[in-house]
Amino acid sequence: MKSAVETLNPTRVRLTVEVPFEELKDSLDAAYKKINQQVTVKGFRKGKIPARVIDQRFGRGAVLEEAVNDALPKFYTEAVNEGELNVLGQPEVDITELKDGELLSFTAEVDIRPEIEIPDYSGIEVTVDAVEVTDEDVDKSVEQLRDRFATTNVVERAAAEGDVVSIDLEAKVDGEVLPDGVASEVSYTIGSGELLDGIDEAVIGLEAGGEATFTSELKGGAAEGQPAEVTVKVLSVSARELPELDDDFAQTASEFDTLEELKADSRKRLENMKQYDQATQAQERVLEELLKLAEVPIPEKLLADEINTRKHNLEHHQLGQMGLDLAKYLEIQGKTEEEFEEETKDQAVKGIKTQFILDELVNKEKLNVSQEELTEHLMRRAQSSGMSPDQFAQAVVEGGQVPMLVGEVARGKALAVVVESAKVIDTNGEAVELDDDEDEAAEAAEGAETAEAVETAAADQGDDEGKAEKAGKTDA
Repeated sequence: MKSAVETLNPTRVRLTVEVPFEELKDSLDAAYKKINQQVTVKGFRKGKIPARVIDQRFGRGAVLEEAVNDALPKFYTEAVNEGELNVLGQPEVDITELKDGELLSFTAEVDIRPEIEIPDYSGIEVTVDAVEVTDEDVDKSVEQLRDRFATTNVVERAAAEGDVVSIDLEAKVDGEVLPDGVASEVSYTIGSGELLDGIDEAVIGLEAGGEATFTSELKGGAAEGQPAEVTVKVLSVSARELPELDDDFAQTASEFDTLEELKADSRKRLENMKQYDQATQAQERVLEELLKLAEVPIPEKLLADEINTRKHNLEHHQLGQMGLDLAKYLEIQGKTEEEFEEETKDQAVKGIKTQFILDELVNKEKLNVSQEELTEHLMRRAQSSGMSPDQFAQAVVEGGQVPMLVGEVARGKALAVVVESAKVIDTNGEAVELDDDEDEAAEAAEGAETAEAVETAAADQGDDEGKAEKAGKTDA
């Protein structure tokens, strides 16, 4: 076999392969054997039909086609190895010549990983939020805990903000009660915003037995999005009572004996959380700077596939789980379809660049992944997926995803190397010392290479906050 490589552009090559006919012998034998098992010829036992008879009855062309289909993957792989190519995706193969008894020639165009020159990243500087926990932060944390231990008691008075009311609801559209428009004994905290718009104004001032009618746009059901006339009846009014902030509360709500000990623990936990957020922020910003320094050609087909994968994951998995379609998602986001397409493309480009650069760093720094590191990463991924480690490990092995996990850990180690060499200061101008946590770095790298629109949509749907998830992963 002879092969040659022609570079079409920095991310695509054309292989030209010539195979002497004698090298097709094994594939020809396999073709005759396969056809033998599939056909019957009178006068011959199944599987014992001579090759000349098969040629006469079914045509030599059918045998050659079967043989070539069998041989192509093997000769293509040999040509790839001979050319020391790092290919991406499936090739586009074209048989240019097939002379029976003489020669098989074919070409294969395929995307390859571009050669990347890793820039000098030792001068990267980033600024992150300072770790500051105020007395107000501690008080808010303790108040949240206190709120969880609140009790409710039925009161004989009109409902007010913060009260818990038990209510019956009936929704009508065009004067007709909706089949799914009746709900009984619904518990609702006034001011929580968990039910229909306008319900707070309707129930405030009502005592048990009181009714009110208001108009609101329905948030779910068969008539979702339509204005409805809603009748609400208050069954009971309960006042929420918070426990006193004292040592007794600390003993009830925690393992501490005093309120001061509880507050000190809350402060420490908040500091740890902000330090973790600070480290993640540093990793993400260092990665952003690294991406700016490197020139990375992007294979067109790989980019198109990645964009389609992200859109498919968003539309058919994440949004479906949240009860949204793409149109509703774009409405929540306040984006046009064109803006969504451009954003998805940008995210896909960023993801591919991230993986290419970090993979190149893995090779340059000769980073390896130990079994212990892989196991720790698997445990973390299992926890985030809501599966047991054994279940997650089984799913990974059965899905052939072990190399993907190894790649995630290796890229995390590569990013940790860059972060370690970077200068990180906080908003107070103080130098930040970061723990060498490669799992956090792996998460930062993975987060940068994935579309984060879905969790933003979920957050925006609830309360207009925005922290992004992960809709699809680049596996270049």
